[in-house]
Amino acid sequence: MNELLIRIVREYDTPCFVYQMDVINQRIEELRTAFGNRFKISYAVKSNPNQVILQRLQNRVDMLDISSSGELIRARQAGWSAHQLSFTGPGKRDSELQLAVNQQIGQIVIESVAEAQRLNTIAQQAGIIQSVLVRISPLKIPPGFGINMAGKPNQFGIDEEDLDPALEIIKKLPFIRVGGFHIYSGTQCLQTEAIIANFNNFINIFQRVSQTHQFYPEKLIFGAGFGIPYHEEDQPLDLIAIANQINPALDELQNATYFAKTRFILELGRYLVGEAGIYLTRVINQKKSRGTDICICDGGMNHHLAACGHFGTIIPRNYRMFKVITDPDQSVTPSQFYDLFGPLCSAIDRLGHRVKLPPLAIGDIIAIQSSGAYGLTASPLYFISHPLPQEILIETQAGQVKIEAINQVTHQLTSD
Repeated sequence: MNELLIRIVREYDTPCFVYQMDVINQRIEELRTAFGNRFKISYAVKSNPNQVILQRLQNRVDMLDISSSGELIRARQAGWSAHQLSFTGPGKRDSELQLAVNQQIGQIVIESVAEAQRLNTIAQQAGIIQSVLVRISPLKIPPGFGINMAGKPNQFGIDEEDLDPALEIIKKLPFIRVGGFHIYSGTQCLQTEAIIANFNNFINIFQRVSQTHQFYPEKLIFGAGFGIPYHEEDQPLDLIAIANQINPALDELQNATYFAKTRFILELGRYLVGEAGIYLTRVINQKKSRGTDICICDGGMNHHLAACGHFGTIIPRNYRMFKVITDPDQSVTPSQFYDLFGPLCSAIDRLGHRVKLPPLAIGDIIAIQSSGAYGLTASPLYFISHPLPQEILIETQAGQVKIEAINQVTHQLTSD
């Protein structure tokens, strides 16, 4: 990998995001093997909406989950059919619902009764009966999730305790058809037992609702919440241990009265693409300040908000990172502590605090790992108008490693 990164830096310079398609494919196969194809796989486009990645994911995952009309357009331009898409999000505009209905999207995920009523009117105007999934906001979630969306006021879905009367209203709307349910109650969980307990809670909710309403769901979406190791102390999920506990429960659910023909969908984003990404940035200046060695890099918060600790993190912690070794005579032993900053005129543009790395000099390259999800498009790219990063895809094709620029954001400022 070090040699590939050197080649990328020479050909494309820094800063840049590097995505490894082989790693993404391997993760997909690990999921299918672990769960024995009990789940169809849905990719959450918001985690990384690069259109080339969406193209490559065709025939590798089964569905895409979109959260805006812009993502709908991206998915369609990448070659995905509308029936392979589900549309989540609490703030769908009427124009977005109209576009989704007119495109005959697979399912629109309903987040409230009011949204269902708006959609019913739009579908009536289009002369279409629109398939929907009802999103449920559970009363509880096990501890261990980085972001918790259950058991408290939130904008996502219909509260579990309010679901029964809400579902009675939604079922009576003549231009929408309830096709199943959706739950996504937490994210970035690295605790195996918490994932298992959460999935069992999903199953219990799906069973109770289906039995109460004598409903035979076509689809049930399980929002995975699988986390990835960002920090040195993080340990990866034990996917096999999760599957060994969940598979028997899924089999029992599939054999129950209301679920014999139900398709189970596993919705993931970060877990599929996060560890496949690396962010490369170059040291452009150095100084010592009050006893601390400081490196200024050519990219920072403007490209990688999450690595700076400003994307759902309460206490910032360093991402895993390493120095790209460009000279075989350079030391590879982490021996010195650095504070790493981006180029912005902002005190919060810090990529790392007391990061232990080999000795650094101006021109050296730092690789920040786990940068494939919620990186480029989740960052304030235009803040202070620095150059935009490149996006590079690495993929093995016919036994050869291919490197390809797949830039999606192209509005660079020039002096012309």
